[in-house]
Amino acid sequence: MATVILVRHGRTTANATGVLAGRTAGVRLDDVGRAQADRTGERLAVVPLVGLVSSPLERCRQTSKAILARQAEAPTGPITPVIDKAITECDYGDWQGRKLSELASEDLWKVVQTQPSAAAFPGGEAMHAMQARAVAAIRRHDAAFEAEHGPGAVWVAVSHGDVIKSILADALGMHLDLFQRIGVNPASVSIVRYGASRPDVVSTNTDAGDLSWLKAAPAPADAQVGGGAGHEAPVTTRS
Repeated sequence: MATVILVRHGRTTANATGVLAGRTAGVRLDDVGRAQADRTGERLAVVPLVGLVSSPLERCRQTSKAILARQAEAPTGPITPVIDKAITECDYGDWQGRKLSELASEDLWKVVQTQPSAAAFPGGEAMHAMQARAVAAIRRHDAAFEAEHGPGAVWVAVSHGDVIKSILADALGMHLDLFQRIGVNPASVSIVRYGASRPDVVSTNTDAGDLSWLKAAPAPADAQVGGGAGHEAPVTTRS
């Protein structure tokens, strides 16, 4: 099975000021966000990626650029990012551009927190529609990368917090109404493998740690009864 690494964009100027950016044009990474994206690029530098798919929004393009800048050993040569609107930010409609502190007083806020499957943003998108188009896109790209590069293929999708949370909820077999239990921080890495029987959620919301084990042979298709042996820890040397 192929492996998809889900990366949220780094922190933005809107994140830092408590504004719901949504699809607003011109929202860029701030200094912290650029450092976060560089750190994630460094983590992924040891992983021979076969491709990268990005949301079209600028903050994701910036994060993608930081990741690809470190990919000197890509097995397929230089990677050209694929831009896919299907993994773009949720359309928050009339909520876009407003302070989160103000939105918290809206009746819809409680619905988003407790029953997101019923939440539809005025002038925008329903959260269940966001999940449907994002999950379909990730599964489609995953199947294509595996068909072209084999079951050991590793690729990256750079997207947004709520979008990635909804993808992880689907992979975990969770109802969308439970997806607020999942955390996805700026520039975090989550890893999913889509098998014939079920998805395998390898990790969620990590911002540190060695990823060189992703270069190893493809994981077994079936779940390992008892938990399996896992991957080998990186070898460290002492001076």
